[in-house]
Amino acid sequence: MARDGGDRLVYSSEQGRMCPECGRTEARCRCRGKSARARIKAREQAAAAEKSDGIVRVGRSTKGRKGKTVSTVTGVPVDEDTLRSLAGDLKRKCGTGGALKDGVIEIQGDHRDTLVAELEARGFTVKKAGG
Repeated sequence: MARDGGDRLVYSSEQGRMCPECGRTEARCRCRGKSARARIKAREQAAAAEKSDGIVRVGRSTKGRKGKTVSTVTGVPVDEDTLRSLAGDLKRKCGTGGALKDGVIEIQGDHRDTLVAELEARGFTVKKAGG
């Protein structure tokens, strides 16, 4: 635990950053309103953008799905709202279901060729990854 000069808790290894005004975790802070949440969201998006090399990878996976095939799209360099919208558009284009989990778009079935064509049409640099 770290404390500032006024003996207030500012960081806890159990909970992460703490708000110096209300003492809650940064994510649950209510005293700073939306600006605190906006800063947290911006920090998370910046961290995600740094991890991405700008290349969208489209792969296929069956792990943990009882043999069912899922097409995965990773490394899309956009924010969370745009990613959610893109996932919906790709699901409609493929005519199937899917999900957005931890920044990875999962589309049910093997639709890699369709996904690569659609993402390239939207201006992304795309590579097929995996088998």
